[in-house]
Amino acid sequence: MNNTVELMGWYGGDESHALSAWTSTSRDLDEAKKNRMGGLLNMLAKEGHHTPFEKSTLHFLITCDTATHIHLLKHRVGVSVNGESARYKEHTEDKFLVPEDWPEEAQLALREFSEQAYAAYHKVVDDLTESLGRKRAKESARFYLPYSSQVTLDVSFNFRSFMHFYNLRGADDAQLEVRELAHAMLALVKGTGDFDLSLKGFGHL
Repeated sequence: MNNTVELMGWYGGDESHALSAWTSTSRDLDEAKKNRMGGLLNMLAKEGHHTPFEKSTLHFLITCDTATHIHLLKHRVGVSVNGESARYKEHTEDKFLVPEDWPEEAQLALREFSEQAYAAYHKVVDDLTESLGRKRAKESARFYLPYSSQVTLDVSFNFRSFMHFYNLRGADDAQLEVRELAHAMLALVKGTGDFDLSLKGFGHL
């Protein structure tokens, strides 16, 4: 199956970023100040004054391959990642990714390999349960699963950290799978309409 992402919810946006920046002066937000928000957020983004952009949260539900999971885990500052654990939860659905840009023959070979790996995983869980117990059988049977296997993750970023993630993982030289995921995440954030001025300040609108 393809990697997927859903925006579960968000807190804050352009106003929370601007109000954070105005804490040292006045947090009163009248129409005149609302009209100044775009210029303020653009200046903050361009000049590297990024802490106000930490005052919002983006919450995603992601299903992705192991390599993309590792990419996400490398962004630990301002990011929270919780994932389904095969140590505690036995895999009952065989989820894996086959790259769509591979030749058809190579896709077929990886699909067959992944199916065989999952079949071995299920067999080993059953085989080891009597001697090791179900818990140890589940956690150690994972060694049979390849990088193509997928996991579902609960991931949240503050906006500043999301921009850092996107600038690295949405770049042309990023691995295709995480690059496509980053672009899909950005599209979801744009779709809220609450981060337009901040995104424009970072050059993404």
